[in-house]
Amino acid sequence: MVRPSFKPLIIGIFLFSLLLFLPSQWLLPLVNEKVVQREAVGLDSNMFQGYLIQQKMLENPTYLPIYGSSELFRLDAFHPSNYFKVNPNGFTPFLVGRGGTESLIHFLNFSVHADELKNKKMVFVLSPQWFVPQGSDESHFAPNFSVLQGYQFALNPKVNHKLVVEGSKRLLSYNVVKSDFMLSSLLEANLYSDKLHQTKARIVKPFAYGFLHVLERRDFVLSLIDLSFRKLHPKPELTKDKSWSQLELTASEMAAKKATTNPFYVDNFYYETMLQPKLAMLKGYKKGSSYAKSPQYQDLQMLLDVLKQAHVKPLFVSVPVNGYWSDYTGFPKEGRTEYYVKVKRQLENNGFPVLDLSDHEYDKYFFKDTIHLGYKGWVSVDKGILQFEKQK
Repeated sequence: MVRPSFKPLIIGIFLFSLLLFLPSQWLLPLVNEKVVQREAVGLDSNMFQGYLIQQKMLENPTYLPIYGSSELFRLDAFHPSNYFKVNPNGFTPFLVGRGGTESLIHFLNFSVHADELKNKKMVFVLSPQWFVPQGSDESHFAPNFSVLQGYQFALNPKVNHKLVVEGSKRLLSYNVVKSDFMLSSLLEANLYSDKLHQTKARIVKPFAYGFLHVLERRDFVLSLIDLSFRKLHPKPELTKDKSWSQLELTASEMAAKKATTNPFYVDNFYYETMLQPKLAMLKGYKKGSSYAKSPQYQDLQMLLDVLKQAHVKPLFVSVPVNGYWSDYTGFPKEGRTEYYVKVKRQLENNGFPVLDLSDHEYDKYFFKDTIHLGYKGWVSVDKGILQFEKQK
């Protein structure tokens, strides 16, 4: 009878212990430039819910971080990552976001990276559909919430006390945070000064630090694993050394060939699979809607306050919705216009520049679908980014 060998188990425990207790400065060099470069278009959730890769990226002046949500995934030839690969201008776009990464998620991310963000340039793409009356719901917030960043925010805040209090209150409105006993105890202690809450926070704090250490080592391991499946597909024949008018014409011609079956000037495949089967049902279903009132405005203000504290130099891109489709669904024009005006005023009142694309609602082929930028839309963004980068 063969005796079971415990050698692999012992080796595994030894390696795990080694990883857990080795000084961080010994491990950081392993997250090198090659790892960061790999993640520039990876849009991997482990990256934007982590810390190390973003830290390394922000420390490198050659990267221009572009924050947003689902629009970043559409890596066509005119997307900034492909366009500036073909037409290099001294910076490399680094994409951070996915569907559902709205203002509060970005606020938390910026808060824990406040030191690395100091005096950094960035681009931030705003989406009107974030600004619904109920704000970001649990189904959008929970999958994008970073437990690591939550504990970093609670234990080692890098923002002022006012933002710690405001951020704690907003985070505690979500079940994914409230259900974490240690994290919720720490955040509640920022809101309540009574003996019960303060004592509970003091008791859990040593255990929370231990858990944070494990989360940070997990982030290190995941940073070394290549899970990025998205690759660049630049097309120099379309975008190399072309004028903006040439690029707009090429983008329009390409999109026109793929948008021949519908009156909304969106991609045929999207229309035929996502819209046409329920077209009659969707007519007028957005009557009375508006983006003018939403908790997102306060979340956005917290985000802006972090950027001001860190002296960040952002360019905000205000993306419109597809006017043809919005009219079909009955979404009132005034409910969209009020949002464009209100969000632009908020950004400018905080001292930040805005690339306002709101007058492109009815620009044919500007959109890939009902809300996301298409070929022609990305050309406008590329132009705005280049002008922004040339500013001192």
